[in-house]
Amino acid sequence: MTGTRIMGLDYGSKTVGVAVSDELGITAQGIETICRTSENKLRQTCARIEALIEEYNVGEIVLGFPKNMNNTIGERAEKTLAFREMLERRTGLFVAMWDERLTTVEAERTLMESGVRREHRKQYVDKIAAVYILQGYLDYRSLQKQSGE
Repeated sequence: MTGTRIMGLDYGSKTVGVAVSDELGITAQGIETICRTSENKLRQTCARIEALIEEYNVGEIVLGFPKNMNNTIGERAEKTLAFREMLERRTGLFVAMWDERLTTVEAERTLMESGVRREHRKQYVDKIAAVYILQGYLDYRSLQKQSGE
């Protein structure tokens, strides 16, 4: 599966942050934030994700899993699992779930430390959260490979 990238997604009620790995699966780069007018209007969102999968030669997807801090699964996580099923059905790709607790907090902190003004942060936060989700997954896979040697 060399040369095949991994896509990271931060699925929110009105936006989906998108990141992709480099071809070696080492680093994550933010691509874009897909916006939709209503939470249930997913057709265009899925179509855009499919176009990005094609454009970036994606072979696997990792989706942020928004568990509650006490490790339970709430309404947002249920919707994310339904989105995962839809993605797998539409793309035919495996969709891994990745614990995304605190990624949005980390993304906000990064933007603050970078001097991005509060009113501009929202347009970047989902994309950066997707980068954190994907980078965490890539680092985990790298450690798994190392410990397997």
